[in-house]
Amino acid sequence: MNARYILEGRQPNPVDDVIQWARWFETADRRVARTDLPGGVEVSTVFLGLDHSFGLAKTPILFETMVFGGKYDQYEERYATWEEAEEGHSRAVAMVT
Repeated sequence: MNARYILEGRQPNPVDDVIQWARWFETADRRVARTDLPGGVEVSTVFLGLDHSFGLAKTPILFETMVFGGKYDQYEERYATWEEAEEGHSRAVAMVT
């Protein structure tokens, strides 16, 4: 099982070579979405590059939404696909507002 992934477009692809992964990771734009809200609240959704299912699920968990600031500070949700991440970002923005 591979734990490292890079994005090709919006598609995560596994990478066996840790050096290749690290080189991609240090310059890649991993942001799916970012929304700045009143009161200094931020909702951020990114590609993680590492499988956060830790081998416990058949589908790798590769994206994460977090809320920074406000009532929902540190709220977090994770997803398997770019599309799920976009939907989750929208849900988090709606929740915060």
